[in-house]
Amino acid sequence: MISILAQERLLGATLGAAFAGFIVYEQRKRIYQSISPENPQFQLREPMFGKQFRSEFALAWNKAVDQTFGPVVASLNSRKH
Repeated sequence: MISILAQERLLGATLGAAFAGFIVYEQRKRIYQSISPENPQFQLREPMFGKQFRSEFALAWNKAVDQTFGPVVASLNSRKH
């Protein structure tokens, strides 16, 4: 059986790769739209993920990890060897 720590790292790597793939896809789509012949004027847009979104996402991520793995860590800490 794979350890909890390894499972958490695997989950984090998988979700991180999916999130990075999504961001790259969206940025490429915006670049191609901005240079398409139908849109001759270059328009600056607001960043897709601003500072506020990133901080809220980090807080939500940390809260979810704490709620998910908190009981497991507490039970592992309460065991006596």
